[in-house]
Amino acid sequence: MTTTRAAQPHGWQLDPLRLETQLRAFLAEDIGHLDLTATLMIDADATGHFVMRAREPMRLAGVTAAARAFTCYDPRIAVSPAAADGEDVETGAPLMHVAGPARSILTVERTALNLIQHLAGIATLTARYVERIHGTGAQLVDTRKTTPGLRMLEKHAVACGGGRNHRLGLDSGVMLKDNHIAVCGSIAAAVARARAQLPILTRIEVECDRLDQVTQALEAGADVIMLDNMPPAEMRRAVSEVAGRALLEASGGVRLETIREIAESGVDFISVGRLTQSAPAVDIGLDDDSAPAA
Repeated sequence: MTTTRAAQPHGWQLDPLRLETQLRAFLAEDIGHLDLTATLMIDADATGHFVMRAREPMRLAGVTAAARAFTCYDPRIAVSPAAADGEDVETGAPLMHVAGPARSILTVERTALNLIQHLAGIATLTARYVERIHGTGAQLVDTRKTTPGLRMLEKHAVACGGGRNHRLGLDSGVMLKDNHIAVCGSIAAAVARARAQLPILTRIEVECDRLDQVTQALEAGADVIMLDNMPPAEMRRAVSEVAGRALLEASGGVRLETIREIAESGVDFISVGRLTQSAPAVDIGLDDDSAPAA
């Protein structure tokens, strides 16, 4: 990897108030009453200098959150980021320098590393998917298959990887799935009911797993049509029929090995739950960076 930034702007997902609240909860979960080891082994006035480094090539996400974890716990800790969310870095690259009360730094270490390793793992996997569909015109989007409590951070990580965010939550848009349609009786009835009460700037998406449903969704006036688990040949037929009158999203079981063919079908978006559901953590460490004795 070379040092670059993701093409898409990112960071808007990280609301400062929510981030602060979540970090405090994460720290409280890990610390409990106190860090017994650090309290027993490190003098209260001892100071330390540490550097967080990448131990493998990666696309970064979570630098902001990890840095804030340190200062959230102890404002006396000084954090100097050496890289930014959205950058690609090589093995050994410094990500941030951390200095201040040694006891506090080591208390926060695991929480900070857990966050950045997980989020950078999502960003790195997302970047691989984005690279596979480069030049096709299709855009990669995430899903609601996120870790409970981590959606804001995980969707931020997807954006750092060059992906786009789908719904942030159930209140972000209307997606009519098979059960909603069954309750309403038909695609046409479901779309009409939603349209009659919908906020005027909100889209309606209809999930379809057959071509005849695509026709019905198009005739009903759906803004977005999801092609659920359709083979690429059927996707191409759907693209031809829709002819730009609605946006098309491919979804269901998408993998690195299959995404290029799906993108070449002509769909507008490809949603991948694996980005947040199955991304492996990357290897990042916090090492002592004290200046050598003269």
